[in-house]
Amino acid sequence: MDTNKIWTKMRNDQIEAMSEKQILQEILEVLVCIDKKIDYMVSKNTTIPETRRMYRNEMLSSGLDVMTLLSLPEHLRTTVKVLFEKGSATAEDISKITRKERAVESGYLNQLVRMGYVNKYRRGRKVYFSITDDK
Repeated sequence: MDTNKIWTKMRNDQIEAMSEKQILQEILEVLVCIDKKIDYMVSKNTTIPETRRMYRNEMLSSGLDVMTLLSLPEHLRTTVKVLFEKGSATAEDISKITRKERAVESGYLNQLVRMGYVNKYRRGRKVYFSITDDK
């Protein structure tokens, strides 16, 4: 299952075009993924902070895994999803997509930098952000 598909926000018209069976299949795939993560945590008898550290060290090629995304609050998850789609972007680029103020997105991105999920670098006068993938 493509874990990135889980985090793609679907438009209402896309959902309406899906049959009830397709919607249930999508939900089932997400639940199976979550169940596997929980089983892994229980089998290792780890605490949540230990599990986060473990998963942070075993990130997928996208730089963030499902467990990490689930642990983020919704406002940060939205920012991460857009950043993942863009690859590298400024706070202004992300704010145009999320329709939030640039300063708000800048704050969210800097919070993600402090958490270690996002890299921050400068090109000329512009500050760019990208998903960390070297953990």
